[in-house]
Amino acid sequence: MKRLATVALTALAPVSWGSTYAVATELLPPDRPLFTGVMRALPAGLLLTALARTLPKGAWWWKSAVLGTLNIGAFFPLLFLSAYRLPGGVAAVLGAAGPLFVVGFAALLLGERASLRTVLAAVAGAFGVSMVVLTAEAGLDPVGIVAGVVSSVSMAAGTVMTKRWGRPEGVGPLAMTGWQLTAGGLVIIPVAALVEGAPPALDGNALLGYGYMMLINTGIAYWLWFRGIGKLSATSVTLLGPLSPLTAAVIGWAALGQALTPVQLVGMAIAFGATVAGQLAVARTAKPFSSTEQIDRNISMDLSDERVRR
Repeated sequence: MKRLATVALTALAPVSWGSTYAVATELLPPDRPLFTGVMRALPAGLLLTALARTLPKGAWWWKSAVLGTLNIGAFFPLLFLSAYRLPGGVAAVLGAAGPLFVVGFAALLLGERASLRTVLAAVAGAFGVSMVVLTAEAGLDPVGIVAGVVSSVSMAAGTVMTKRWGRPEGVGPLAMTGWQLTAGGLVIIPVAALVEGAPPALDGNALLGYGYMMLINTGIAYWLWFRGIGKLSATSVTLLGPLSPLTAAVIGWAALGQALTPVQLVGMAIAFGATVAGQLAVARTAKPFSSTEQIDRNISMDLSDERVRR
């Protein structure tokens, strides 16, 4: 029951991210995705760090920078580049393939061996998302494809490394989220300045949209995401990813008047069913200690015990 509650709370993160498209198109200045990335990450990171009242120490300065770059600083610009060079549906499908990269990284770096059911759930989730978002007119741009794939790899690597490194003793997920968002926002600033120039003028709608993006869509959502990574396996967390494009499709239908075809409805059912099946499959194969740091710590404790047989 406790695991179910953790999964449900973590799932709120991709559900929130599913609202990004609607908020961006209805409230934010057009053609400023990198500026939007900065406004999402940096203010939220500074706020969470201030609330946590904890700064990184020692190696956690560079670890936070690496994680912030993988999860935010590189992921956002690459994702936006993919979205601009590809139809939205193609970009969404590339993002939905992220769980497959996490499965590979988790096996390599965490020793999390995914079952066949887990892999099939990840494939089915991506297939269901493709039914929801792909259209017959979808074109393929090589630069966009590469950007989309690398963005998924970046986020997958960040998710797994967040799990592998864990958190410093006495530091909670609030501080860790703040450190990563701050680092990621700082990485995006020079890219945004170079590509987009000076920040745009902001009206009331833009301020409302950026406020939502900063607090709900990024601050709270990423806190729930990184909290989930700390409590669940990396594979379990990433299998919740298809909820983001599914939420976007539902919002498009309910709030923006976009129609849903029978094929899209079937795709939504497949993707949602795959998400649930993936969680059940991971739960069956879950190990008591899923992070390398925890495993190493317990091995060290065992070896120091005088009762260990030689």
